[in-house]
Amino acid sequence: MAGAGASCSSLDTDALARELLLVSLEDLSQEQLKRFRHKLRDAPLDGRSIPWGRLENSDPVDLVDKLIQFYGSEPAVDVTRKILKKADARDVAMRLKAQQLQRLGSSSAVVSLSEYKKKYREHVLLQHAKVKERNARSVKINKRFTKLLIAPGGSAVEDELLGPSEEPQPERARRSDTHTFNKLFRGDDQGLRPLTVVLQGPAGIGKTMAAKKILYDWAAGKLYHGQVDFAFFMPCGELLERPGTRSLADLILDQCPDRKAPVRQILAHPQRLLFILDGADELPAVAAPEAAPCKDPFEATSGLRVLSGLLSQELLPLARLLVTTRNVAAGRLQGKLCSPQCAEVCGFSDKDKKKYFFKFFRDERKAERAYRFVKENETLFALCFVPFVCWIVCTVLQQQLELGQDLSRTSKTTTSVYLLFIASVLKSAGTNGPRVQGELRTLCRLAREGILKHQAQFSENDLEQLKLQGSQVQTLFLNKKELLGVLEKEVTYQFIDQSFQEFLAALSYLLEAQGTPTGGVQMLLNSDSELRDHLALTTRFLFGLLSAERIRDIERHFGCVVPERVKQDTLRWVQEQGHPKVAPVGAEKNGELEDTEEPEEEEEEEEEELNFGLELLYCLYETQEDAFVRQALSSLPEMVLERVRFTQMDLEVLSYCVQCCPAGQSLKLVNCGLVGAKEKKKKKSLVKRLKGSQNTTKQPPVSLLRPLCEAMTSQQCGLRILILSHCKLPESVCRDLSEALKLAPALRELGLLQSRVTETGLRLLSEGLAWPKCQVQTLRIQLPNLQEAIQYLVIVLQKNPVLTTLELSGYELLLYMVECLCSALKYPACCLKTLSLTTSVELSDSSKRELQTVKASKPDLTILYSKLGTQPQPLKE
Repeated sequence: MAGAGASCSSLDTDALARELLLVSLEDLSQEQLKRFRHKLRDAPLDGRSIPWGRLENSDPVDLVDKLIQFYGSEPAVDVTRKILKKADARDVAMRLKAQQLQRLGSSSAVVSLSEYKKKYREHVLLQHAKVKERNARSVKINKRFTKLLIAPGGSAVEDELLGPSEEPQPERARRSDTHTFNKLFRGDDQGLRPLTVVLQGPAGIGKTMAAKKILYDWAAGKLYHGQVDFAFFMPCGELLERPGTRSLADLILDQCPDRKAPVRQILAHPQRLLFILDGADELPAVAAPEAAPCKDPFEATSGLRVLSGLLSQELLPLARLLVTTRNVAAGRLQGKLCSPQCAEVCGFSDKDKKKYFFKFFRDERKAERAYRFVKENETLFALCFVPFVCWIVCTVLQQQLELGQDLSRTSKTTTSVYLLFIASVLKSAGTNGPRVQGELRTLCRLAREGILKHQAQFSENDLEQLKLQGSQVQTLFLNKKELLGVLEKEVTYQFIDQSFQEFLAALSYLLEAQGTPTGGVQMLLNSDSELRDHLALTTRFLFGLLSAERIRDIERHFGCVVPERVKQDTLRWVQEQGHPKVAPVGAEKNGELEDTEEPEEEEEEEEEELNFGLELLYCLYETQEDAFVRQALSSLPEMVLERVRFTQMDLEVLSYCVQCCPAGQSLKLVNCGLVGAKEKKKKKSLVKRLKGSQNTTKQPPVSLLRPLCEAMTSQQCGLRILILSHCKLPESVCRDLSEALKLAPALRELGLLQSRVTETGLRLLSEGLAWPKCQVQTLRIQLPNLQEAIQYLVIVLQKNPVLTTLELSGYELLLYMVECLCSALKYPACCLKTLSLTTSVELSDSSKRELQTVKASKPDLTILYSKLGTQPQPLKE
């Protein structure tokens, strides 16, 4: 590359262009300069012009800076010459043209760039008009793409606590049409537009397909009109694995229809560029010298440095970025980005699931039959919100319908659906079954080696060495990709979906022979924090394969015996997480927050630990084996989840684990978002709205927390303690929690600490706590609106037959509040044995006397109080 020389040449051109422009504009009279500014505002180039606010009071020096900054050096000269003619300064325009020809040479950069923009769009439309449908035929992207739900995000969970305490209204999830895609880079209330948008979601949810559809729609002129001139798709995994060095300019040329693209002119306007970085979770977690961000678009370097430069915005800081990543790495990635706007890819709505089925099946009758069957299987239908799972289900159903069979098994997890696909492949192999079994074993080993080495691309030589070249499993599970090399085409293979590579990698551990050396599973589970995110889905699949039912399936389909030590090693690893040094963090923070900054590396480690707690529950959920989960949780007596913005799937996972938890289990939710995004619904017609208005009965809203509340009421649930700390509790959550308090068989302690609750919410909670069958014995209250809560606490104290301990903390108790408490404590049916006033509760002398009076009348009642920094002591009579 001749990057350095080119850069020097570029600097000379900039200086010459600046000199020519300044001389020309200084030749203008004040009237001509004023006219020039007006004409410049009214003569946009390629749909854009310099805002009038920047032009209105500009002198010649300011105008030169703005022209070059906005258009680039040579294009700025061409634009100025044209505007001078319109401003009746033809003599100045002619002199500028002569000087331009003499010193800069003929320039047609504006025209060539404009023409190439059109040529590039046509090339993108041609290249991305069709997508390869996993391992099948290529289909038109507009025909195959089914809209996904995308929920806006971006604000931290902690920010929710700063708002009012009334029922929050979450932003609705929108279907991924051009309107939604256009709003991804929408400005905020101050008009500031984000330069970086992060699309996050679980594996197989359709992030890559959505990113490709955005690129295609941009090329078709449907997106970012007048804002983006060039958009480039950058698959992070491929760039990280590509050998050798390449500059960003080289990567751009690779996507152009020819090598004559005006790259320098393209890069001269970074604010008009969009880079789509797909799969940014593939980047290493820990910063290393080899990952130092590249700052020069013409520097030949590694793909890692180029990607790091774009993500950190040290390379082309004005360019737009659209980044896709898995949820598990989203927190870590956001720390490397500059003010990103986040959006969650939520998958298919129920309506879009049906559309997908009818797009997949060519025969409408088969589509209807398949869809009806899956719709009746509630669990399987729910899993189909993930497009890749939906594809597997459709593929298996298609095979079974062609054979005149039906889907008879119930699939509750992603693991079971993926295994179902493997089973269908082996069944369809017929007499070739043993050979396909052997090929699948080999493919599993290849998948495992690739996952551990961060490798998703495999060469023809890799397949030939394993005797997989041209095999049946290669056709079914691997996609072939041809890349233009220096001398010849380079052929590579990758799995039909990255999540399927991770599934096969997990399966490889169960297909190991009994006599093989131990340690494989332990090495996977005990990987360091740098690899933990990368191996999260593989680990989750491993757990899913360890249920007794899945093990029986594997042994039947592969004709093998799964080693018992795999399950034993995995259970032992979970139980070791209860040790303090590796326990999931999330302890409640008391007192004032220190105004100190933690090192960035420590913050990343803390974020990883917070994510790890929820990820461990996902692993346990995937087993769907109650006894295993109960045994695993017995060594984790306290489940702590901190700073989690819960999704419906998160609550499904948590609810299952709570339902299986052993006696004495504690659950603490700290600073968690308990309000989910709702699907945006179309407006009803006037007739439907009028009909709807006649129906006066309105069902109360279902909260995101309802599955957890229902799990708490299960007879096998052993949850003893529930702490909600620094959470906003909308009325719908309080309503469902109230119903759980009435029926939860094992719940003995409830804590509401620094959480926002409305007065209606307090009333609902008090109804549950005052219910005759409520088993809560200890109630810990630390609420900002304690004055409102007192009246409801009085009701609870008077009616709850088992409440023995009440702890109030953190606020001043006014005299009338103490009088209310004392009247409830004197009530004959009040069973309270301990009243604890801790952590800076202030009592006046009158309040103390009131409490002493109660103490004298009820000798069995212990009243503890403390001042800040002292230990609680019994109140003396």
